[in-house]
Amino acid sequence: MGIYQSINTTGSALTAQRLRMDVISANMANADTTRAEFDAETGQWKPYSRKSVVLQNKEASFASFLDAAAGKTNGTGTGVKVSGIVKDETPFELDYNPDHPDANEDGYVEMPNVDPLREMVDLMSVTRSYEANVTVLNASKGMMMKALEIGK
Repeated sequence: MGIYQSINTTGSALTAQRLRMDVISANMANADTTRAEFDAETGQWKPYSRKSVVLQNKEASFASFLDAAAGKTNGTGTGVKVSGIVKDETPFELDYNPDHPDANEDGYVEMPNVDPLREMVDLMSVTRSYEANVTVLNASKGMMMKALEIGK
């Protein structure tokens, strides 16, 4: 394991968690947006669809797999990467508001499938994960500094 591998792994996690925070912020900002995308098939506007981030292990190099197979390393991960941002396919809620410009013939408006409570819980989880990764980064930095002081 290289000296900087823990910092690189933690850095990838911090980047991924920051993107998750950005997506959650976009979800919260669009919680009441009824005209987010145009559906060409029906010729009507659709409300905002909640988005979420999909994470996966970072692809390791072929050399790292050989080292793990030969017993030179313990096969620890190399970080995390974002594999995509997906739309939530949960159906939209219908809100009775006949005066709304986007109301259908029956007076119902399709509202985004964003639940502010769920978004806040996700945001708290992301914040805790981000804080934990910052703690790991600081610990790694402290160990490197102590290793440099050994030679004095």
